[in-house]
Amino acid sequence: MTSSEVRTRRLLLRRPRLDDATAIFARYASVPEVTRFLAWRRHETIDQTRAFVRFSETEWHRRGCGPYLIWSLDGATLLGSTGLLFETSERAITGYVLAHDAWGRGYATEALRAMIDVARRVGLQEVDASCHMAHHASAHILEKCGFTLVGSLPEQAFPNLSPPRAPALHYRINP
Repeated sequence: MTSSEVRTRRLLLRRPRLDDATAIFARYASVPEVTRFLAWRRHETIDQTRAFVRFSETEWHRRGCGPYLIWSLDGATLLGSTGLLFETSERAITGYVLAHDAWGRGYATEALRAMIDVARRVGLQEVDASCHMAHHASAHILEKCGFTLVGSLPEQAFPNLSPPRAPALHYRINP
């Protein structure tokens, strides 16, 4: 269906492996500032990160696609994560998270464009994404990548914020 490895001009995107758990935990999954606006709870233990990797393996086995880790092109530095979470065979959700030192370098745009290409190759008709209304940088990246604002979601989960539910912007692209 798709490759478990995607290369862009500056990035290597590949499916997670169990031996990546320590780097995932340290670089972004356990970092409060990085996980602030995410829809999943910040990892407090390495076991939670290992559970994410096992979930990733299940998605890849079931769908032939799933979460990707974002690495520097030489594979030396873990920068973050992106991927496709399938809702149906024709629709998926995407997003991204980057380690703090990877912010502001265009990596999110590059990774998101790669996910749109993957979505096209696997035959998806719709890809959705959402972001907290106060996360203007993410809204800008989504729009720059061709996503269209389709409305707002009144009660999106943001478990790392207080309160843990807030309105979100809902975007879609038809790859």
